[in-house]
Amino acid sequence: MNTHFSCVGCGKCCTDHHVPLTLDEARQWAADGGNVIVLVEGFLGNGLGLPVLQREHAERRSVIVQSGSTEAYVAITFAAYNVGPCRNLDENKQCRIYERRPLVCRIYPMEINPHIPLSPAAKDCPPESWEQGPALIVGGELADLELAELIRRSRQADRDDIQAKEALCALLGIRTTALKGDGFTAYLPDMHAFTAAIEQTVEQPSIANEWLFHVSGLDIAEQLLDAGARIATEVALNYAFISLRVA
Repeated sequence: MNTHFSCVGCGKCCTDHHVPLTLDEARQWAADGGNVIVLVEGFLGNGLGLPVLQREHAERRSVIVQSGSTEAYVAITFAAYNVGPCRNLDENKQCRIYERRPLVCRIYPMEINPHIPLSPAAKDCPPESWEQGPALIVGGELADLELAELIRRSRQADRDDIQAKEALCALLGIRTTALKGDGFTAYLPDMHAFTAAIEQTVEQPSIANEWLFHVSGLDIAEQLLDAGARIATEVALNYAFISLRVA
């Protein structure tokens, strides 16, 4: 079955969405007066927290760090923090920075993660978006070669930026991750400190940072401790834990 798509300019995808940013995009977003949220998830080298089929993609966008006596992989996402409409939408729901909008905005509604298939039902776009316009997916394959190149660039930026992101986290005191599949830790750093840390990592990108895991339950904590990882035991002061665990 083929999938067609045409943006109808409803603005729903630009409302209440934290848009992932490359390092350069995060720098620009902060310079423009926007806020950047830092989302962190990780898994252990033994595979704890990671579906087998996702390992290659997850490892390529992660940095290897130390947690206690074991190695862990940490993925760090910088995202534009949008509560309500994006700060760049005008009164007509048009993007004020359209010519330099982030890669993920250009890629929407496609997914960046190769293990997540496009599902129109999971998108905010109204039904008419999928009833008109050029073919997006034909025979299960992405038909737009330019869009495919944007997705490749976004995935490559994840890999290219991860060392600098981890160094930036060390400068900001960000050192607690969640276990992939269990949740995320979410930080809202001061933007002046964030901008200064970005500039510093350009000059000194190899700062080491030992990481702790924030978990949702004792069962997960025991698995991590048995593997040698460190668990966060103090009350979280500079981050929120976003649980993904099914009750």
